[in-house]
Amino acid sequence: MSRIGKKGVTIPTGTTVTQNDTMVTVKGPLGELSRDFTGPVDIKIEGSAIVFTPKNSSKDAKALWGTYASHLVNMVAGVNKAFEKKLIIEGVGYKVEQQGNTLVFSLGFSHKVPMEVPKDVKVLVEKNTLTFSSINKESIGQFAAQVRAKKKPEPYKGKGIRYSTEVVRRKQGKKSA
Repeated sequence: MSRIGKKGVTIPTGTTVTQNDTMVTVKGPLGELSRDFTGPVDIKIEGSAIVFTPKNSSKDAKALWGTYASHLVNMVAGVNKAFEKKLIIEGVGYKVEQQGNTLVFSLGFSHKVPMEVPKDVKVLVEKNTLTFSSINKESIGQFAAQVRAKKKPEPYKGKGIRYSTEVVRRKQGKKSA
């Protein structure tokens, strides 16, 4: 039994949710998101709430019940208030520049590392921090993870790219005799 699926989703004022067969579209003050929900879970819009019911008692239906509810919660939240991720770049000579729709990183390699920014993600570059914002939680999380993977923080000096909430556990290193 899914606690999230049983709870359902309440639709705030100013947000409209429409369903066309298996396609669910959420429109809000910040934009519009659509997703196809084909599978063993029925989604019904009843007044100002969205109700989820599994079509049968199979393992897939139980697994996707909460997943579908979670996706719709994120869609409704995203069109009302954008999601944000902050990354911090630490290290001597480590920096980032924004050139149009591309981020160019200097991360201690012999070459610069360019990354194309997805269309639905907005980027704010300040000194050594990157702030991503988007109404789509999946795309912002995926892009932030790809940026962090270019140079993960190392445990000895803490150099690399890390989330602002991430704590890097430091190691002591070699002791001199």
